[in-house]
Order: sequence, then structure tokens, then C-alpha cells
Amino acid sequence: MSSPSRETRVFEAAQGLRLTADCFGSPGDPPVLLFHGGGQTRHAWGGTAEALAREGWYAVSCDLRGHGDSDWCDEGRYYFGDYGADAVAIAAQFDSPPVLVGASLGGIASLWAVTQVTERPLAAGLVLVDIATRMETDGAQRIRKFMTAQPEGFASLEEAADAIASYNPHRKRPRDLKGLEKNLRRGEDGRYRWHWDPRFMAERDFNRSKSDLQKLEDAVGHLVLPVLLVRGRMSDLLSEEGARHFLDRVPHAHFADVSGAGHMVAGDRNDAFTRSVTNFLREEVRPESLNT
Repeated sequence: MSSPSRETRVFEAAQGLRLTADCFGSPGDPPVLLFHGGGQTRHAWGGTAEALAREGWYAVSCDLRGHGDSDWCDEGRYYFGDYGADAVAIAAQFDSPPVLVGASLGGIASLWAVTQVTERPLAAGLVLVDIATRMETDGAQRIRKFMTAQPEGFASLEEAADAIASYNPHRKRPRDLKGLEKNLRRGEDGRYRWHWDPRFMAERDFNRSKSDLQKLEDAVGHLVLPVLLVRGRMSDLLSEEGARHFLDRVPHAHFADVSGAGHMVAGDRNDAFTRSVTNFLREEVRPESLNT
């Protein structure tokens, strides 16, 4: 089977920032926006975007602000609401409401967008990947510790791969490290650093972040669009209890618990994750006008 067409586009987001995206398939097909997790890039989705394009969707995988090839924010505006505003701005640029697929931070941005914009249908569906309105504190701290552990960077791709393998021992260490290079940038000193703005991991106003999450908690009960929650069964950020709490608040939501996957579900079990998403879109969201 031939690969779908692919192009790189730049979208204007909130506060005048420009975000870079890889787009798969035909722009005339119904859009799906994919937002990665904090510290990742648009390449984190593996073959999911291509699979969606083959299913008849226009799959747009976007670098979040401060990540990958997207603009860094000079004012250091990296709060949940800022990412949500970006999702709103990009979603509005399509002729029809897109499906929003968000992992971790990208999921919070997507959830923020669909709950804060109520005067018009912003999205045709919502897929949350290993994130809901309640997060495990210990898991969040572990992720933060990993992301801030090497401010001086890595001497080689192999050294970076070793750090990832130590953090994710259940994931098989890749032999080919070219994919890893997409998530790193090489400085003038020759060292590799994660491809995000260092201000992204600066200390934040805890009360503001807590307030933002409470807003989402209060709003999710009003969701009426199709929703899928995907959890990695080995996740240390979204517990089974946290997932059940969300499903109690959004009783029409579908749920997929992917075995053998941790917080980075799409990377740990890309095949199972992609199958869950494509089945949901086909059965719950897919416009009748699309060919089956």
C-alpha cells in the first residue's frame, strides 16, 4: 500500500505564534488534529497520522508552542490555557470542525478547547490519550524529573537513548536512532538537547495550573461530542481510578485500556493505539459522506 501524500504547513496560533505541522492525506478530507505530549514533537505519533490518512482523514500532526519547529513564546506563556487557545485557533482554520486527538499536554489543550468554546461546534470528536482531569502527582513528578535531568544535554544520540531506556525500561531500545534525532536539537557546542524551549519547564504558578484543571473538571460534564479516552495500562500519570472518574463524568465516552503501554501509549503500542483510534472514528465520528 502506497504512503499517503504529506506536506508541511505552518498555522497561525494564539498570540501570533506560528506552529509547524505535518499534514497527511487530502486537504479535502475531514480533518483530524493531533497534538503531542509535553516535551515531544509532531513526530511522536509514529504511523498513526499515515494510518488515519489511509482511512480517509486529513491528519494534521502539529508541534505545540515551544516545541519542535514551532515558535517559542518570548513571554514564556506555556500554561494550559495558552495551549488550549492554540488548539482553538488552529481548529477554526478548517472548513469543517476537526477531530482533536491529544496526548498528555496535547490532550489538556484539546479538552480546554472543546470545553471553553461553547458558542459554536469547535470539534467533531475528541480523543484523549493517557490524560483526563485528574493526574497522579507522583507520576507527574517523575516525568518532570526526567525532562529536567540533563540541562547540559547529551554528548551523543546513544547517550540520549540510554536515558530514555532507563526511564522507560519496558520499551524496546531502538537500533536505529534516526527517529530520536527528530526530538533533539544539536547546539553550537555539539551537544544534543531536547527540542523544546527551556522556559517550558520553568517553575509555574501551581495555583494557576490547579485552577485550570478545576475548570476542566467542572466543564467535562457538559460534553456532548463523541469522546474516546485511551489509557496505557502501565501508565503512572493516569490511574485506573482517574480514568473511571472521567468516565463517570462523561458517561457516553468510550474507553480503551492498552496493555503493555505506559504514559507514551502511541509510542509503546502504536499498533494497538492506532487501531483504537481508527475504530472509534469509523464507528462514532466518521461522516456518512466518506467512503467505507
